[in-house]
Amino acid sequence: MNIAGALNYGQTALTESESPEIDCQFLLCHSLECATSYLHTWPEKELTNEQQQQFEQLIAQRKKGQPVAHLIGQRGFWSLDLKVTADTLIPRPDTELLVSLALEKLTSQMTIVDLGTGTGAIALSLASEEPSCMVFASDASSAALAVAKDNASHHQLNNVRFWQGSWLCAISDHCLDMIVSNPPYIEANDEHLSQGDVRFEPIAALASGADGLDDIREIIVQAKDCLKPEGWLLIEHGYHQAKQVQELFFSAGFVTISSHKDYGDNDRVTIGQLPL
Repeated sequence: MNIAGALNYGQTALTESESPEIDCQFLLCHSLECATSYLHTWPEKELTNEQQQQFEQLIAQRKKGQPVAHLIGQRGFWSLDLKVTADTLIPRPDTELLVSLALEKLTSQMTIVDLGTGTGAIALSLASEEPSCMVFASDASSAALAVAKDNASHHQLNNVRFWQGSWLCAISDHCLDMIVSNPPYIEANDEHLSQGDVRFEPIAALASGADGLDDIREIIVQAKDCLKPEGWLLIEHGYHQAKQVQELFFSAGFVTISSHKDYGDNDRVTIGQLPL
């Protein structure tokens, strides 16, 4: 089997995938340990028996629904390649909006917390862009924190600290300049939790009560005590939750409240600032 034949084989097998061509390219590059450009430059290149066997096994696993990120063990996010395991949420492109909005508000020497850090995607992206800031990455899962620590070490980011805990319970009053979070926000009975890649991700990182807002409520209430005056809170949420989240911000005393759209033109992140 050559590269062109392998890609054709994979796409034919993955007809039920939302992105069979992209899936095949990622899995074949992983098997060949090459860049995507290599696939297009050398379509007649023959695979070794070992490479073909590995690729066919990966295709079979993907056909059963296993996420590509779990199969190859990584996912690109912002400017970083991040280790991913079944203990963490797979970083999504839409979450890059949260990073972009945070960077617009960042100034040097800020103290920032990323709540529910998972792979460390948000925390490490901010730390890499603003080395003068101290970024704390928190998660209730020790397994997830181990992944985030590995990613920080791999990218040699020394301005990140880690702790295990529930949201902001361990944070002193008025000590933070910014809080960012991509918390669980899916309704507990949402049918999508049993479909697609999310079937293989930790449910605790996805679902949050009957309306999906239990964790967001808790974070907002705690944030008003932990932020310094004029500190910022940025939260990712579901496409239909912007109005409810804005109301929660307002009730907690935040000002300068606004919601922002993701790449799919859906409201995805709401931000607010404590008054002076």
